[in-house]
Amino acid sequence: MKKLWKHIDGSLLKSLPNAAQGYEQKIRVPEFTFLGAAQQPDFGVITIWFYGKDKTIELKSLKEYIYQYRDIIVSYERLMDVMYKQMMEVYEPERIRIEIEFMPRGGISSKMTADSDWGHLGGSDKVWQHHND
Repeated sequence: MKKLWKHIDGSLLKSLPNAAQGYEQKIRVPEFTFLGAAQQPDFGVITIWFYGKDKTIELKSLKEYIYQYRDIIVSYERLMDVMYKQMMEVYEPERIRIEIEFMPRGGISSKMTADSDWGHLGGSDKVWQHHND
């Protein structure tokens, strides 16, 4: 059953106690599927760079969270906004960077990125000023 973005369930995300800090966890979701704003199947690749504090990502719950998007009608921008905010709320990381590269549609591809280091997202811009993309 198709659902609107308001039905994205952040409670599916679970955490584990973080056994160690100071490392980068890179998670890649190569087959992300959702329903675009035109209610047509859309596809992308998600990459998450995660720097945990007290919690880390429980990967099985992340998989279940990602799978729910298959029936969700959502724009690229809303998708990124909801995913970023829900992950920040659940995991309270030192830093998180989420990148979604959407597959071409009509000959145009798009990539969305959110990084908790960015000043407008509450960060210090400390890391971002040295970032080369």
